Amino acid sequence: MFKEFKAFAVRGNVIDMAVGIIIGAAFTTVVQSLVNDLLMPPLSLLTSEVDFSNLFLVLREGSSPGPYTSLQMAEEAGATILRIGTFINAITNFGLVAIAVFLMIRYINKLKDPKQTPEPVSPTIKKCRYCYSDIPIQATRCPHCTSKFDLEN
Repeated sequence: MFKEFKAFAVRGNVIDMAVGIIIGAAFTTVVQSLVNDLLMPPLSLLTSEVDFSNLFLVLREGSSPGPYTSLQMAEEAGATILRIGTFINAITNFGLVAIAVFLMIRYINKLKDPKQTPEPVSPTIKKCRYCYSDIPIQATRCPHCTSKFDLEN
């Protein structure tokens, strides 16, 4: 069992996945900093620091009757509430993170060396037009149905 686990753990795709998760965690920190430290301050100036986190809807009152002036007050009373503002903030945050990731990936793609992109691979097989089998590109006869081919076909 140990040998099987060792063979599984050192396979290339498992190690690639682990590296991807580690890089992803580090990338998450960078994106969160970009959103929280660079995008949110100017956005809060433009929106006059609108905060939706205190927007909620009471479905059922708690032990002490409402009206509840804050989300914290409603939670302390044990009221059943819909946290609409928290959801709006989460959607806004997701949108900003998606934009930040898009812009970063776009910039990274521009930095890539065009010489490193692989050349298109020319085909090595073709389909027989009679039996639809895969045959080598240079073949003059199909090995399956023995149909004759020109080199252009």
